[in-house]
Amino acid sequence: MPADEYRILTINPGSASTKIAVFVNERPELVRNLSHSDSEMETFRGRAVLDQLEYRQQRIEEELKQAGYELHQFQAVVGRGGLTRPLPSGTYRVNEEMLSDLRLTRYGEHASNLGAFLALAMALKAGGEAFVVDPVAVDEWSDKARISGSALANRHLLSHALNTKAVAKRYAREHGGTYQELRLVIAHLGSGISISAHENGRMIDVNNAGHEGTFSTERSGGLPLLKVIQLCFSGKYTEKTLWNALNREGGIYSYLGTKDLREVERRIAAGDDKASLIFDAMVYQIAKDIGAMATVLNGKLDAIVLTGGMAHSEKLIGQLRSAIGWIGPVVVYPGEDEMQALAEGALRVLRHEEAARELKGSSL
Repeated sequence: MPADEYRILTINPGSASTKIAVFVNERPELVRNLSHSDSEMETFRGRAVLDQLEYRQQRIEEELKQAGYELHQFQAVVGRGGLTRPLPSGTYRVNEEMLSDLRLTRYGEHASNLGAFLALAMALKAGGEAFVVDPVAVDEWSDKARISGSALANRHLLSHALNTKAVAKRYAREHGGTYQELRLVIAHLGSGISISAHENGRMIDVNNAGHEGTFSTERSGGLPLLKVIQLCFSGKYTEKTLWNALNREGGIYSYLGTKDLREVERRIAAGDDKASLIFDAMVYQIAKDIGAMATVLNGKLDAIVLTGGMAHSEKLIGQLRSAIGWIGPVVVYPGEDEMQALAEGALRVLRHEEAARELKGSSL
């Protein structure tokens, strides 16, 4: 390849799939979504997420081989960043301290924890560098945003930082400015919903999509605290079964038995009043959280950006526009820019436009 061209492999592990893409500089050359069937994932039920490493690596290598790629062709491999200690936004070189955080699950287990391990394993074979970009643990809060209301449990930040940062920069490019000049509220609407306030290039507040804010298709969001305490001591649940009930079988699924928003809309069209109520309640909560983040910016914002998989729903977006359009301009970027964002983060380092960060000690 010419000296100014880089071939980069990006890897985004999810609970039931592994997305991969090959980029030559900013241009995608190959995009694949490797689905993992229920029967395949059943093998790993009850085991640590990292037990899937060898299986997922093998699937990636097989897909690349079928597409005609050899590992030595890649100058860098970039994985989605997982649940590490809090750290600033940026591109991080995979190192042992990062792997230790993920291996010991100090901050939780999630499929994204596989990203750094997969990137390193593939990069070692390729002879290139291994990175992660804007992990879910990105934390740019002020101290006052961390206060929860009890000294026993301060707020802890986990969010869709990779996609929200990517669409913020996309909005800036398309509107002739820079991310560092903007004031935005960004709602990532996926299986988890995170709504964030961005000011001058920093994500200064966001609801933790695991335990705060609106419910989604499978997550319960913020719940009445005393009710949750009663559930914990009811004798009906173990810690694990209650966690699953609230984080994988909560939200729309707990009310309607489906995680498919399209199915919910089909039921509404067929006259299902309960489906309509639950859908409207989710929109209501999303709008409330967007309003809350607008107050973080003192009501002065350039735009509200709606993104994520649920942003493909015309019904959802239409109702949200009616609810929040008075706050500021509404811009919609359906789906996710995560694979592009991973490649661009690595490119900035390879081109010496920014230095790779290293996770060492306290990263804030």
